[in-house]
Amino acid sequence: MVSLPHPYVLHAAVSAPCLCCRKGKDQFDNLEKHTQWGIDVLEKYIKFVKERTEIELSYAKQLRNLSKKYQPKKNSKEEEEYRYTSTRAFLATLNEMNDYAGQHEVISENMTSLITGELTRYVQELKQERKSHFHDGRKAQQHIETCWKQLEASKRRFERDCKEADRAQQYFEKMDADINVTKADVEKARQQAQLRHQMAEDSKAEYSSTLQKFNNEQHEHYYTHIPNIFQKIQEMEERRIVRIGESMKTFAEVDRQVIPIIGKCLDEITKAAEAVDHKNDSQMVIEAFKSGFEPPGDIDFEDFTQPMKRTVSESSLSNSRGDGKSEPKFGSKSKGKLWPFIKKNKIIETLLGTKLSLKLINLNTQVWSLIEGAGPEDFSNLPPEQRRKKLQQKVDELNRDIQKEMDQRDALTKMKDVYIKNPQMGDAASVDHRLAELGQNIEKLRLEVQKFEGWLAEVEGRLPARTEQSRRQSGVYEAQNPSGVNSCAQDRESSPDGSYTEEQSQETEMKVPATDFDDEFDDEEPLPTIGTCKALYTFEGQNEGTISVAEGEMLYVIEEDKGDGWTRIRRNEDEEGYVPTSYVEVYLDKNAKDVHKPLQKISE
Repeated sequence: MVSLPHPYVLHAAVSAPCLCCRKGKDQFDNLEKHTQWGIDVLEKYIKFVKERTEIELSYAKQLRNLSKKYQPKKNSKEEEEYRYTSTRAFLATLNEMNDYAGQHEVISENMTSLITGELTRYVQELKQERKSHFHDGRKAQQHIETCWKQLEASKRRFERDCKEADRAQQYFEKMDADINVTKADVEKARQQAQLRHQMAEDSKAEYSSTLQKFNNEQHEHYYTHIPNIFQKIQEMEERRIVRIGESMKTFAEVDRQVIPIIGKCLDEITKAAEAVDHKNDSQMVIEAFKSGFEPPGDIDFEDFTQPMKRTVSESSLSNSRGDGKSEPKFGSKSKGKLWPFIKKNKIIETLLGTKLSLKLINLNTQVWSLIEGAGPEDFSNLPPEQRRKKLQQKVDELNRDIQKEMDQRDALTKMKDVYIKNPQMGDAASVDHRLAELGQNIEKLRLEVQKFEGWLAEVEGRLPARTEQSRRQSGVYEAQNPSGVNSCAQDRESSPDGSYTEEQSQETEMKVPATDFDDEFDDEEPLPTIGTCKALYTFEGQNEGTISVAEGEMLYVIEEDKGDGWTRIRRNEDEEGYVPTSYVEVYLDKNAKDVHKPLQKISE
C-alpha cells in the first residue's frame, strides 16, 4: 500500500524538485504564522481573565468597605439602636453583604488558580513545543535542499565530462584522418579520448547514485519526515484549541459554583427582612421611653366675678385630699405631670396662661433636663421608669467590673502560690502591692454597688407592683435585650429643687397672686454664679448641652462637678453649658458652700 503525503504538502510533492522545496518552505511559513496567532489568542484570553479577577477583587473590597462603613461602632449610641428588629435586619444585611463579597473573592481566587495560572504555564510549554517542531521542520528542509544541491553538482559534472569526452573523441578522429600527423600524436589523442570517456562513465555512475539517493531522501522527506512534523504541529494546535475551550467552560463553572452560596446570602437577607416586627419595635420604644407620668386632668373653672382675692385653681395636678377621692394631687406620688412631648415654650405659655404654682416650673425644668441630657449620680432627674432602668444598668455594670477585678485577683493569687513553691520563677512579694490595689478596688466597687442597689431598692420598694400585662411586655423586652435593663421603674415624686425623689411628701402649694406671677416668669431666672474658671485646653463642644471654650479663656462657674466629670459654666447670658472638669481650673467664691482648691493642671 502506497502512503500519501500530508495534505499540507500534497501540492509540493507532485511539483518539480526545486518547486517542491519552495512550496514546502511556504507551507512552513504559513503554519508558523498561524500557530503564533493561536498563541496570541491564548495570551489575550489570559489577559481577559486576569482583568476579570481584578474587577472581582475590587468589587469585593468595595462591598466590604461599604459593609464596614455602616456597621455600628462599639460602645456607642448606634449599638443601642440595633436592638430593634428593623435595625437588626439591616445589620444582618450588612453581615450577609460581607459574605457576599467573600464569594466574589472566591471567584477571583479560583479563576486565578484554575485558569490564569494553568494557561500561563501551558503557553510556556506550547511555545517550547512549537519551537521544537519548527526547528525539526527547518532542519529537514535544509537536509533535502543539501541533497538537491549535491544532485545538481553531480549532474553538472556528468554533463561536463560527457562534453569533454565528446570533444576528445572528435579530436582523435581528426588527428587519425590527417596523414601529416605522426603516429605518436594520433596515439596520444586516442588515449586522451579514452580517458575522457572513462571520466564520463564515472560521472555517469556518480550522478546515477546521487540521483537515486536524492529520490530516496525526497520520498522520505515528503512522505515521512514532513508529514510527521506537520502532524505534530496539527496535534499541538488542536490541543491549544481544546485547552482554551476547557478554560472557557471553567470560567463559567467558577461563577456557577458560588451561585448557591450567594443565594443563601440573599435568602438570609430576605429572612431578616421578614423578621421585622413593627409591633415589637413599637413596644420596645414604649418600654424604653415611658416616663410613668400621668396625663394632666381638667383645669377647674376660675370665677373672676368674685370680688375676693383669687387663688390658683386646683386641677388634677393639685387636688385636695380631703374629698376622699383617689384623684392625683400635686405633691403626691401619682400626681399628674406635663407631657414631655410638648415643646418647651408651649409649656411655659401654658404655665403663664393658667398661672400655676412655682412647683410646675420646676417640673418643666425636670422634664427638659430629661430631654436635654445630663443629671445627678442617682438619676433622680429621670422619670421613674427611666431611672429604674438606669440604676439597674449601673448595678450590672459595677457587678461586671467587680467580677473582672476578682478574676485578676484570683490569677495573681495563683501566680503568688507558684512563686512561693518555685522561688526561681519570681518573687512572691512583687505581687502583694497589686493584690492590695485589687482588694481596695473591689471594696470600692462593692460600696458603689450597695449605694446604687439602695437607690434601686428604694425605687422598687415604694412603687406599686406592675400589672401582669406590663410584666409580660417587660419580659419580652428583656428577653430580646439580655444586656439591657432587668427591671423598669414606676412612678415617683418631684421635689422643689428639680430632682425626683421617692418620698410621699405632703407639700403645700405656693400660691402666687396673678400680677406677681406675670411679672416674675416672663423669663426664666438664670442660675447664680459660684465662681470663675480658666480654660486649660481648647474644647470643641459638639454634643447637645456642651459649650466650646478656647485655651486661656475666663468663664463663670454656675454648677460644680457632681462626680460625673463635667462642670457647668457660662460665658454670657445666652451661652452656657458643660465642659470636662479636667479642661478647666476652677476658682470658687469664698462665700460658697463648698470651697475647693484650684484644680491642678493635668499633663497633656
